[in-house]
Amino acid sequence: MPTDIHKLIAAISPDVYCDGKSRKAVKDIIKKGLQDKKNDKVYLQAAKKAIPIESQKLYSYDKAKHNPFKMFGYKNPTVKYQLSYDSAAEGLEPVYFWVFDFTRSIGLKPVKIVDTFASSPGSGHFSELQGKATRMQEEAIKMLGSVNTLIKSILNIIYDLRDFEIRLKLYKNYREGDENKKRSALLSLKQIWMDTVDAVKRGTTSIKGLAQNFDYVTLIDAFMAAESLDDVSKSAEKGGLDLNDRVRRILQQRVGEFFDWIELSEKELTKRFEIEKSYLRSQYNTIKLYSRWIKPYLVAAKKLEQSEYEDADLVTGFNTVILQLVLRVEGKYDVESEVIDTGVLPADFKRMLEKKKIRKYTPFFILDLKFRSIPQKVGQHYAFGGRADLTFKSYALNEDELKIFDKQLEKDDVNSAMEAITGLADESLKQLEEDIAHYLGEDVEKKEKEEKKSEDSNPFISLFSGFLGTEKKIDHPLYIRPDNEHEKVVRSEAAITAMEKCFLIFDVYKKSHGMMSHDTPYEPL
Repeated sequence: MPTDIHKLIAAISPDVYCDGKSRKAVKDIIKKGLQDKKNDKVYLQAAKKAIPIESQKLYSYDKAKHNPFKMFGYKNPTVKYQLSYDSAAEGLEPVYFWVFDFTRSIGLKPVKIVDTFASSPGSGHFSELQGKATRMQEEAIKMLGSVNTLIKSILNIIYDLRDFEIRLKLYKNYREGDENKKRSALLSLKQIWMDTVDAVKRGTTSIKGLAQNFDYVTLIDAFMAAESLDDVSKSAEKGGLDLNDRVRRILQQRVGEFFDWIELSEKELTKRFEIEKSYLRSQYNTIKLYSRWIKPYLVAAKKLEQSEYEDADLVTGFNTVILQLVLRVEGKYDVESEVIDTGVLPADFKRMLEKKKIRKYTPFFILDLKFRSIPQKVGQHYAFGGRADLTFKSYALNEDELKIFDKQLEKDDVNSAMEAITGLADESLKQLEEDIAHYLGEDVEKKEKEEKKSEDSNPFISLFSGFLGTEKKIDHPLYIRPDNEHEKVVRSEAAITAMEKCFLIFDVYKKSHGMMSHDTPYEPL
């Protein structure tokens, strides 16, 4: 099941949005989790214990706006509104799109963070969507089979290239190396020639065969000692090896053939090496192409997968579908305008903002939409009429907390599963990327520099910039430093702004749909 969004926010900012009953337990889990650098689900783990705070105190909005240092918004940081709309004859899509379009029209930014559904197994909607999911899965499986075949092919090519490279290094050392390397390379090439050419071609009449079967005990030693054809052609008195005539005649043939083999085999091996590299490039590009083709099928199949839903309003035999959507509707809070335009905050806040000692705070509200519908097929699609439950709850988080919030959502169960299936080929190639980069002529050092540069621009690393005082930094990319005194004031004001926007959307929706409403509490007296 996906993590509850409100619990996750409470875990990310426990001092503000976590109820006092669970705050200590949540902070202990976070502290322990941050000690492990590899733990990338610290706040998801803490969210299981978190209890979100509810709006508890009433206060004067007029005093709160004109006395920011009282921090009314920090002490009472959230409000919550709920409404239900039930109409079997009207569609549910207008409810969602009214909120979406209206929030955008007044300068807010709606972001969809949860989109799940559950159909009762006995409904036609269930059968049709599962049929679509099956077709997507079948296409994905076909492509995955091709990807696996290509990965095996790349493995075999890399093994061949590694063998070719070792052989070609021997030729290079023989041609260009110092005396020791040249001697070592020559001996290695002779061994290869005896094992793979002479022994295969001649059998018992090969150098090894003659030494083993016909007592030519000096033949192998003499062959390995010869550094040129002259060494076996000349007599010992003229600078050649000390050999009897029978051994000398055999070696004259074999040594000459060996040095001819060196010339020809080097050219042939170099040619095969280049051909194999071209083939590797082709296979590598093909698997990347398959990766792009396969992702839409995998993503579609995942989105068509039903979420786990255990509530009693989903009955197996009924024609029912439950749709759950969660929007994060973001506003803006500008510290500079609060200093210059309204004078609510002193000029000191602007200077601290310029020095990056105050982080940016974003007011937003979470809109939970739960639709219980009776789907009716109209043409090629379904129309949804039924009950819509809307819950609005306001928050204010700083830029560090919002980045962590987004990253933790990506690590949540549903999104991590999506990440796993869409990254199959990439993960497999990642294990081989060093070899692939080497043989395809890519500059590995340049790549490492680019990766380092990317790490330097990582938003998690930037969390540690601009710390105040001599506070000890925790060495973990998910660490969020607490608010300083100035930031508490800014968060308080941002939280009040979030409450204003939250009530505005709630109130205008009710009025535009002919529902009872009441005066806004967010106007100065």
